[in-house]
Amino acid sequence: MIHELEILLSYIPELDAPKSEYIKAIEEDNCLGKRSGENRKRTASHLIELYSLDPSVALFRALRYFWDKDEKGRPLLALQCAYARDPILRISAPFILAYQEDSIVSREELERYIDSQEPDRFSKATLKSTAQNLNSSWTQSGHLKGRAKKYRSRAIATAGSTAYALFMGYLTSIGGISLFETEYTKLLDCPVDKAIDLAESASRQGWFVFRRIEDIMEIRFPNLMNTKEIR
Repeated sequence: MIHELEILLSYIPELDAPKSEYIKAIEEDNCLGKRSGENRKRTASHLIELYSLDPSVALFRALRYFWDKDEKGRPLLALQCAYARDPILRISAPFILAYQEDSIVSREELERYIDSQEPDRFSKATLKSTAQNLNSSWTQSGHLKGRAKKYRSRAIATAGSTAYALFMGYLTSIGGISLFETEYTKLLDCPVDKAIDLAESASRQGWFVFRRIEDIMEIRFPNLMNTKEIR
């Protein structure tokens, strides 16, 4: 839902806007141009599920922070946040990321993979629509390309999306060089040395603290966490 997310975050530029303002923008102001009140409520619910829309939630607070600073990184930023909150999207990641660039990614194979991970959870019709939605999400993030046929492509990692990936790992108490080896940095679709270069770029811009001497690293996020969260 990156299109809706882009419109919504442009409509509400304040980084500290409360969740109620986002809901009001969608349901009352109809900033997303939905045709009915029911559609507005459903859209708000989906966006809350994927992104929380709540600045008291560290993941969303960081998403907004990097969203405004790194426009080129927005497709990956949206995918990263949704990945952390959506278990089905998370389940599909190893399947998608395992493909070689330019190889065909079959929807039917994705259906079988999801069914193997969640046996008998989905009906045949739901499994098909779930795979289609997942393919759409991975296409929007840059990991896939094509319309009728999907091919593996390379997502575009940026300084902001790299910093966000490190932040997500940091929230799980990982530190040092291990932060470049998490499931979150794998979404960047780039080698570790490039991710380190991008992290250094983000640090130079003051987005977070990154210092290193060879493999010894200091990584902190004073702009994104309050004292209680840090403790």
